[in-house]
Amino acid sequence: MSRRDWLQLACIPGIGPTFAARLIERFGTPASALAAGDSAWRELGVPRAVLAARASRDNPRLVEAEQWLAEPHHELISREHPHYPQALAELDPSPLWLFANGDTDLLRYPAIAIVGSRNPTPAGLDAAREFGGALAAAGLVVVSGLARGIDAAAHEGALAADGMTIAVCGTGLDRVYPAINKPLAERIAADGLLLSEFALGTQPIRGNFPRRNRIIAGLCSATLVIEAARASGSLITARMAAAAGRDVFALPGSIHNPLARGCHQLIRDGAKLVETTEHILEDIAGVLPGFRASAPAEREPGQSPDRQCDQADAAIADDDHRVLLEALGHAPARIDELIARTGWSADAVSSTLLILELEGHVVTTPGGAYSRVV
Repeated sequence: MSRRDWLQLACIPGIGPTFAARLIERFGTPASALAAGDSAWRELGVPRAVLAARASRDNPRLVEAEQWLAEPHHELISREHPHYPQALAELDPSPLWLFANGDTDLLRYPAIAIVGSRNPTPAGLDAAREFGGALAAAGLVVVSGLARGIDAAAHEGALAADGMTIAVCGTGLDRVYPAINKPLAERIAADGLLLSEFALGTQPIRGNFPRRNRIIAGLCSATLVIEAARASGSLITARMAAAAGRDVFALPGSIHNPLARGCHQLIRDGAKLVETTEHILEDIAGVLPGFRASAPAEREPGQSPDRQCDQADAAIADDDHRVLLEALGHAPARIDELIARTGWSADAVSSTLLILELEGHVVTTPGGAYSRVV
């Protein structure tokens, strides 16, 4: 079957994955769909504008795509391609094609999705980097959506560990959204893989991202959610993963953190609570042929809070510092709350917090509160 037939179908302006899927279901192959008459396409609900674009002899999108595919490491992966993932074939509907930039061999390896908030806390970012690095170091491909926040941090963690990562994009691969992640996208193209169901030139419109999330969930044997509000795209990804029979893991957080509420809801709905990468590796090792769980030697992301606090306390010689850390606990707190808990003056609390921040024991949050670094 000709790659150009798939490409020609994918590059008809306005065709989109939905209409293309109807055509393939009806006609069987892209060549047969392209050869069918306008009346047959209209019966499937294809808009007149698409029919007009199809009839045009001038299709700059097709020319641009052919030029793009001529470049090294650029591919169109159709269902007949040897690297088309079996996991995606099990989706309903499964993507007909994927544009790829990078190492398509990564599609052969076991993968885990890491998703979460676009506006996470500093602790959430740290957790995403650490889990991304540790899971990549254990041999899993870390898959995410190249968004701000948790997605980007997970990719960065995998790359920092010299591991494998795949970014599934909600635009054509000739553009990067958000633009701030362009350097990250370039690193992933060089050392990992960029994927998109969307033709070159596709803009980042809202409806693209649920489709992208479906591919993220479908590619992976499991999905880990780190910080998500109750109404978020990350929860949609997790529910898509669960509906596809994949494992869903969630990192719990403080009850005072709004971004922990989505994770807590997932846990109530049956997701597996995770504190360390070992929890994930032990769970999925039995269902991934040839994969052996091996935890990295470094400190585990989400390591037991008690153990981390013991290590932190051992490094704090000053009793006043220790008292203030104990008053701070594991949830963000403002200075007035710490004054009430300790009975100290405002100056004493402020000066001690400054010292602890300089020593790396606490951080300030965007809302002006302080959080303990553990």
